[in-house]
Amino acid sequence: MARPCRVVVTQQASPSHRGGFIGTLRPHSPENRVLQRCELPRRRVAVTLIGTRTGRGPATATAARNLCLSLCPIAGQHAINPLLALVGASPAPIVRAMRILSTSLLVSLAIASTALAQGNPAPFTLAESGRAFGSLADALGAIGDGRGTVVVAPGTYRQCAVQQGGDVTIRAATPGSVIFDGVPCEGKGAFVLRGRASVVDGIIFQNIRVPDGNGAGIRLESGSLTVRNSLFRNSEEGILTGDYDGGQVSIDKSTFRHLGRCDRDLDCAHGIYIGRLDSLTVTNSRFDLGDGGHYLKTRTARVTITGNSFDDSGGKLTNYMIDLSNGASGLIRGNEMVQGKDKDNWSAFITVAPEGREHDSSGLVIEGNKAGFVPGLERGSTFVANFTDDAVKIGANQLAPSMKVKDRR
Repeated sequence: MARPCRVVVTQQASPSHRGGFIGTLRPHSPENRVLQRCELPRRRVAVTLIGTRTGRGPATATAARNLCLSLCPIAGQHAINPLLALVGASPAPIVRAMRILSTSLLVSLAIASTALAQGNPAPFTLAESGRAFGSLADALGAIGDGRGTVVVAPGTYRQCAVQQGGDVTIRAATPGSVIFDGVPCEGKGAFVLRGRASVVDGIIFQNIRVPDGNGAGIRLESGSLTVRNSLFRNSEEGILTGDYDGGQVSIDKSTFRHLGRCDRDLDCAHGIYIGRLDSLTVTNSRFDLGDGGHYLKTRTARVTITGNSFDDSGGKLTNYMIDLSNGASGLIRGNEMVQGKDKDNWSAFITVAPEGREHDSSGLVIEGNKAGFVPGLERGSTFVANFTDDAVKIGANQLAPSMKVKDRR
């Protein structure tokens, strides 16, 4: 019999870190309770549930149980603190089913844990051997060209690391409690990865900037990459890759916030920029508050982009939500997109091969998405702008009345 799930709501937060989110339980959650609201007041985190039967008010035992059942499978544990849970949300009326990570709560937890890291001289532990190191670079060096997992203790780290080989997992001991802040390696990113395979789980990347304007949380130069439960914010780029054969990138349950730029007479940076690799998969993730460029740009031959939210309501001088720069086959389904007022280019939400056709896009399916504008805004934007003669399969999508479904450019 499964052990019961437990909700803990005792995390303290400083007065200077306030925020919150409105979330939606997934449709398959027990009894399909509709909303949970988590707020970060001045002194403590309080959790209030709004259910279809309970109305606005304190959580009932039934609603709390449903919250547990919804979050425990995601976090992979039986006892869960909602401050650590990565769940779905919607900050705007037009996108009430958007998925969002509870990043403001994750941030408060990471701040509270900084003191722990300062008191731990060896916070990077190899799961296989128990050996501990004072820097991530040393821990990766110990793995070398082999296989290993580095478990990172809670804290804020002003360091970076380069993976030179091997098959490596870098995992926060507690999701959302580990921050890599403001230090790039090789003028590229906080993590520069050039091994056979890399997994990043539960890490926060912030304040990464470099002279060429492409400062990234993760810079991938070889192998495959899997990112889960992570937050990229306040940087020039979230994830940036090179071009090489055989690469596969998979991103799940992660947030990309305050990323991108198009200034200083440099090439634009983007929330995610995946080069000429084999495939990109992005699921259950959130993109918001862009600072320029595209939210998601890729040159991969195949894409799977499903169940994400693209909330441009607070964006500044942004461009497309999804840019398939050279075309692609695959699936774009179940995404929520809201275009804001402050755009550098509002002409399209999704583009197909705007920089030249390198891949056949006749196998691309775009269906079951919702797209529109912030309240009070109407534009003649195009949902899918196709720069090729490939017959992209555009199924049923829920679009704002002023939008065009497609055009040929």
